[in-house]
Amino acid sequence: MANTSSAKKMVRKIERRTAVNKNRRSRVRTFLRRVEEAIASGDKKAADEAFKHAQPEMHRAVTKGVFHKSTVSRKLSRLSSRIKALSA
Repeated sequence: MANTSSAKKMVRKIERRTAVNKNRRSRVRTFLRRVEEAIASGDKKAADEAFKHAQPEMHRAVTKGVFHKSTVSRKLSRLSSRIKALSA
């Protein structure tokens, strides 16, 4: 339990920041799910469109500190290659 007033304030700040980050993480997962569903359905055009919407959202999560840059880069690379494989 926080004893000092500054520690109590930090607890409040952390709760707010956690809620924001949770919201951002959820939003990114939604965009990723849309890409995954489009890939699973085999629709290259829909997958491309969903990927175009997901990409800036993922990079925004990096700048906000929700995800690590390498993690996002890896995920986007793998999704991109899977979408590319749909046309082959």
